[in-house]
Amino acid sequence: MSEPLVQLGAAASAPREAAPPARRERRPEWLRIRLATPEQYRHVRSLVERLDLHTVCEEARCPNIYECWGQHGTATFMILGDVCTRRCGFCAVTSGRPPAPPDPLEPEHVGEAVAALGLRHAVITSVDRDDLADGGARHFADVIQAVHERNAGTAVEVLTPDFRRVAGALDVVLGAAPEVFSHNMETVPRLYRQARPGSSYQRSLDLLRDAARRRDAGEYRGRVKTGLMVGLGESPAELEQTIRDIRETGVEILTVGQYLQPTREHLPVDRWVHPDEFAVIRELALELGFDHCESGPLVRSSYHAHEHVARPRNGGCHSPA
Repeated sequence: MSEPLVQLGAAASAPREAAPPARRERRPEWLRIRLATPEQYRHVRSLVERLDLHTVCEEARCPNIYECWGQHGTATFMILGDVCTRRCGFCAVTSGRPPAPPDPLEPEHVGEAVAALGLRHAVITSVDRDDLADGGARHFADVIQAVHERNAGTAVEVLTPDFRRVAGALDVVLGAAPEVFSHNMETVPRLYRQARPGSSYQRSLDLLRDAARRRDAGEYRGRVKTGLMVGLGESPAELEQTIRDIRETGVEILTVGQYLQPTREHLPVDRWVHPDEFAVIRELALELGFDHCESGPLVRSSYHAHEHVARPRNGGCHSPA
């Protein structure tokens, strides 16, 4: 008997009179995933719970959790707690005032988890912590160092907030030498007010540009990466210009995936983007000179992340089936 297909996330909110038809339709077949909870999945879940860690896989309701935890034994660790100081319209992570300062034991716990899982590529992300003077940059550096010290040969990828562009925050993170520095642009500038209140399109571009400049100057030896969602209401022209803006900063790696509404309180899906359109996005990224582009309906920032750092520079793009 074949394994059942399931759809993750809540259905879209009831459409208004002017809502596009896509909001009333069932999710297309290409957005169905196969539910599987093998021993490896249970092992990862047990370890995360034992060490009192948070993962973006769970908090953000990632559709790839069964594949990553069950087949690859990988997870994206979310540090600095599970309460975000911003309230993005697309994100399922709890927002509010964080109840506690950063856990001083967290770096060691993440390093232990990476060792127990035998990861060769560890992804570290966080909530926004605008309540901290440095936005959490020092804690990121401590986690990177703890993972490297305990796991020789393991590549560390960080997906950071913008730190409100606090002076010196980026230097602290890059000084810990992560193999990949990532910060997600998420969407086109017109949609920032609805999707990313409290954030700035230009501020995010500038952060990525600064990281790329440090790489080009030899001050940072890693790679620079970002991610986008589609299906929020952006036009093809807006999306193309955003990808061009990103490439102009010097970013090497781009991920592009379908936005999925996590609950009825979040922004509705404007439309389902066909896999053929993701292939077109991939070709555009290739033409513009990105080293690698993961482009597909279920792609998320850390999807197949271990493959991104392993590819040679100017190695081309990939669109998963």
